[in-house]
Amino acid sequence: MSTATHPEDPEPSGRFPAGPLYVPVRPGPAGCSARFFRTPPGQRTAVGFTSERRLTATLGTDQPWIRLSEPALRALAEPLGVRCLTVDPPFSAPAPATATAKPLPAWRDWDPQHVGVLRVTGAAAVVSCLNLLIG
Repeated sequence: MSTATHPEDPEPSGRFPAGPLYVPVRPGPAGCSARFFRTPPGQRTAVGFTSERRLTATLGTDQPWIRLSEPALRALAEPLGVRCLTVDPPFSAPAPATATAKPLPAWRDWDPQHVGVLRVTGAAAVVSCLNLLIG
């Protein structure tokens, strides 16, 4: 039997990838929940990847995932109003950089000019509020 599409077929039968997808999840207190993303125009979408390599290349190695079939992912997303499914998205926003917490400088280390600017700005705000109240 040939796997080629017959000319009378309106569209190929293999619209979606065969086999389960790698679906990014977010761990929570009651288990895992699927992560939903937004398309560039802002529409919510479920996301699945055809391989673990593609998932980690896009979302990083720390991203937890589960395997779901395309119909199962759609059935999970539809009650939440998510009707779009994106398979192997080519881009994602860069992951936020982890900020290292810097301690605030001691008051002795502050520049007196900057402290003076803060005092003047704060005093001007108080005066303008009083002017509004007094009229």
